[in-house]
Amino acid sequence: MKASELRKLSPSELDKKLAELKDELFKLRFQQAVNQLDNPMRISAVKKDIARVKTIQRDVELHGAQS
Repeated sequence: MKASELRKLSPSELDKKLAELKDELFKLRFQQAVNQLDNPMRISAVKKDIARVKTIQRDVELHGAQS
């Protein structure tokens, strides 16, 4: 997901998206542990998406909704 798409979301939607991504990361790590993971690069992609969401949440916290 692109940062420009995430910036359009409200703070509550960002919280929901963050929870979904963390749940997906947990499931991917579990699949990796039992050797059923098809695409190991998906783990790094989800981690980057989590970082994007957290960065935007912090930006909104510091600068408000104006940015």
